[in-house]
Amino acid sequence: MHTTQLRGVSALRLSVLTDETTSPERQREANRGAAAALGIDLADREAVDLGVSASKTTPFERPELGSWLRRPDDFDALVFWRFDRAVRSMDDMHELAKWAREHRKMIAFAEGPGGRLVLDFRDALNPMAQLMVTLFAFAAQMEAQAIRERVTSAQAAMRVMPLRWRGSRPPYGYMPAPLEDGGWTLVQDPEAVAVIERIIRELMGDLSKNVPGKSLAAIARGLNDDEIPSPRDHWSLQKGRETGGKTGGKAGETVVRGRFAWRHGSIKELLTSERLLGWKTQDNKPVRDSEGRPVMATAEPILTREEFDAIGAVLAEYSVDNKKPDRVDTVALLLRVIFCEGCGERMYLHRPSPNSKSTSKTETYKCGSHTRGRKCASPAIIKREWADEYVEREFLRMLGALEITHTRTVPGYDPQPEIDATLAEYEAHRAERGQQKSKAAQASWERHRDALDARLAELEARPKVEPRREEIRTGRRYADDWRDADVTGKRGMLVEAGAILTVKRGTRGGWRKLDESRVSLDVRDPFFADAASEITAMADVY
Repeated sequence: MHTTQLRGVSALRLSVLTDETTSPERQREANRGAAAALGIDLADREAVDLGVSASKTTPFERPELGSWLRRPDDFDALVFWRFDRAVRSMDDMHELAKWAREHRKMIAFAEGPGGRLVLDFRDALNPMAQLMVTLFAFAAQMEAQAIRERVTSAQAAMRVMPLRWRGSRPPYGYMPAPLEDGGWTLVQDPEAVAVIERIIRELMGDLSKNVPGKSLAAIARGLNDDEIPSPRDHWSLQKGRETGGKTGGKAGETVVRGRFAWRHGSIKELLTSERLLGWKTQDNKPVRDSEGRPVMATAEPILTREEFDAIGAVLAEYSVDNKKPDRVDTVALLLRVIFCEGCGERMYLHRPSPNSKSTSKTETYKCGSHTRGRKCASPAIIKREWADEYVEREFLRMLGALEITHTRTVPGYDPQPEIDATLAEYEAHRAERGQQKSKAAQASWERHRDALDARLAELEARPKVEPRREEIRTGRRYADDWRDADVTGKRGMLVEAGAILTVKRGTRGGWRKLDESRVSLDVRDPFFADAASEITAMADVY
């Protein structure tokens, strides 16, 4: 006989934090009632695992319950509300029962089909406990499988219903809203849409106001500096939860953050997702109806197709630029502009080392042929101050009076991107031909094939509207921009104009001032070269 009062652990588990029918409070009260009736002292011993699925984790893998199971000497009994709070598979129950037999523990369930259930493994010779475990574990596994099938079937049906949202976290920029006839749809989330509009505005810039577009990395930095919640944190705040959470670190390492930051990759993913068009997606592919058209998740899309394509075009340009290595020294005005005449190689800024024995502190541009393992027959070197001053004077003489204009592209409409995406989906679908075993599956495959074909025909019939280019006059001249720009901005102006400064090797005694016969500045971009010729010709006349 066991007369000593048992030390119990109240085990609570919840798959979905907002599931009110199996709230932690309800489980806690049921466990306390059962423990009191069985003479089990719970004290303050609890294992609370919220947002943890029993189908996906064993009892030993759950954060708090697993910690208790690894300390069997600290308690004598486990108390659960119902059987499915403990396990959802026969294998998991077998392992839990095996653990209970080895450590002589009691497992109690406060409620169930037959009322309260007690499995006492303190008596290793009692076979009834093992039999009851097997029967109930089988029932729990069958119930879990039935639930999965019902949920999967319901989600598949709702996925193709226009304007119906099946639940879970919505795409950033939208929020759930109830429908009059029941169910949910998506509407625009004003707070998130304002952030998306800011991102697009900063990406595109405003050429009419001489405001250039920003890179995705710069946009992300600005959002983080202004403490704008990331999409994941935004949803947590909407649900009244704490921001941040677990994220991956190094291999095998989990990092907990107080908030999640915006990244350039997440912004690109946001702007290139068809969700901004209001489309439903699955595995990042559009969900289509029986006629091959994208199924709409909302009646309030954030972007039109033309706006979406215009953003995509800008991102495509950035993507090409980002593939080029950019190791620009932000304080060297003439980097990528100054070249040695002796070998044609670029010249680079050289600063005297603080530990150098030389007393000279002069910064110079030097021929960089040796860094590439080549020998220059006549390597050039020039004081940085001389070269910078000469280029500034000559560049403004040639182009300072040129008015700055911007060319803006007004997007048209091109059905080709969607044709390409739909055709790729059609080809992938055709590759599955003959894999269907049932007539119903074959018929479904044929309907989807025909729907994609019909959609392709519809898209091919749509006319292409060519984008048009508009020239915008700013009223500013290059001298104005040069005056207001920092070193990086000035270098950008030089590179845009195709400016090339060629430097010859110096002669003896040429250290007092610049020998201008050694240097020559040209602008090689055709547009700027023609403009420079006109401006200098007019200056010679007057």
